[in-house]
Amino acid sequence: MILGIAVGAIMGEKAAIFAPLGNLFLKLITMLVIPLVFFSIISGAASLGKTKSAGKVGFLTLAYYLVTSAISVLIGIGAGSLFKPGLGVTVPEALLTDSSVYTEAGKVAGFWDTIIGIVPNNPFESLITGNILQILVFSLFFGICLASLDEKKQKPVLDVLSTVNDVLIKMVEKILLLAPFGVFGLMANSIAVFGIDILTLVLKLFIVFTIALSTIHFGMIPGLVALFTGISPLKFLKTLAPAQILAFSTASSMATLPVNTRCCEELGVDNTTASFVLPLGATINMNGNAMLYGLIAMFFAQMFGIEIGASQFVAIVLTSVLGAVGTAGVPGPSLLVVAVLAAAGVPVIALPLVFGIDRILDMMRTSTNTLGDASCAVIMDSIIKREKKEALAN
Repeated sequence: MILGIAVGAIMGEKAAIFAPLGNLFLKLITMLVIPLVFFSIISGAASLGKTKSAGKVGFLTLAYYLVTSAISVLIGIGAGSLFKPGLGVTVPEALLTDSSVYTEAGKVAGFWDTIIGIVPNNPFESLITGNILQILVFSLFFGICLASLDEKKQKPVLDVLSTVNDVLIKMVEKILLLAPFGVFGLMANSIAVFGIDILTLVLKLFIVFTIALSTIHFGMIPGLVALFTGISPLKFLKTLAPAQILAFSTASSMATLPVNTRCCEELGVDNTTASFVLPLGATINMNGNAMLYGLIAMFFAQMFGIEIGASQFVAIVLTSVLGAVGTAGVPGPSLLVVAVLAAAGVPVIALPLVFGIDRILDMMRTSTNTLGDASCAVIMDSIIKREKKEALAN
């Protein structure tokens, strides 16, 4: 990334000769977005369907994760609207003209037309045209219905889906090996196209991201714990500190799972509850990611002068929340940003600016993701114990 910035600054417009390197990398990533979303969400939704066996706790856990993810998206959108990190750079006229195509593609007449529009007439046509929202809805519905079948009928289908999903993730891993070359080409070309001033916007984006993430990390999550359990925010954050440090270092919710479980147990959470809630959270709860998707959509919309209407607003929230289901195991979580931008009708041409700083963003948001998992475990444990106490009293 730094080399790409340096080459772009030194060579100026001539640095555009490196654009093919970056464009190839971006096309390889984009190539996998549709199949990855399709298969991973079916697998994820089918797995989630099994939570019905956990009864009320399973339902409440799922509801908590989805609602907090939606709130996180709104915080990202709100931060982007308030601080406007995407303003302050001159975008070439040709790119502004091209972006109008995305604006029109993302527009739907109104709220109810948007809701109706996310249901596909033909799911295969949606796959071909790349309609992300329709693909999300069909995949989610298919996965939930698959989970309702008896296990004997489920297994062969789930085995195939799981294998295909594993192959796609392996493809992503191989493509990400080209990231140093791709990011170099993309950054060099971005500096050539937008000028060195674009780095100011990247810095603004990082600052706004930090503010929005801190709002979730130190405000929303500990606040919910205090509201539902009475545990003070300071005690909650202090006890979870070891898990937060590991999550930040590894950028992996799964790798943090054992430490996160131990920290929750120190807060009095029963191991049975933690063993159910935390792995599920590591799979679908992406508070930090969801916030980032909303913020980036606003960032690029402002950059290209695109006004986000009601339809795009709904598209951003739905794609960010539903897209988290089943895609947590995908390397480089910012891959889903492509899907969110496409659903909202925002061009992806400047996405390299985010890829360049994605590693540090990933470390930060993973820390918030795991804190969100822990908050759910603490709250669910409190609800279970309260109900047991009430049952004994009666």
